[in-house]
Amino acid sequence: MSEWVVTELDGVFFKEIVEQGLREFPNESCGVIAAADGIPVKVFAMANADASPAAYRLDSKEQLHVFDEMDARGWDLWAIFHSHTHSEAYPSDTDVRLAFYPEARYILLGLADRENPVMRSFSIADGEVMEEELTIV
Repeated sequence: MSEWVVTELDGVFFKEIVEQGLREFPNESCGVIAAADGIPVKVFAMANADASPAAYRLDSKEQLHVFDEMDARGWDLWAIFHSHTHSEAYPSDTDVRLAFYPEARYILLGLADRENPVMRSFSIADGEVMEEELTIV
């Protein structure tokens, strides 16, 4: 039985992710969050290489640049985030199949109601989805 995990995200980072999602609507937005000692320190808004309202893919060249910067600063990958523009903030079958970083959390931003965005956090490993409590601080 898994232990319930509480994840905290700074309100400034929440706002950055929501603003990116609204800006890129109707396409899905995406990016990563870096952490130092387990504490989120930077949101890297990234291009959705698929430019699609139904899918996302981090641009590979941009991802390499971001991961190089994180390595240079001694930061870890804390989360991968993306928006769902017309569905709930829950990992789709595609999201689960393409979850290649089991050590990271996956944060989904639901924009079905753009006036009231919903953000949720999940761990995805070996095809298993576990929700974490996400607290915006």
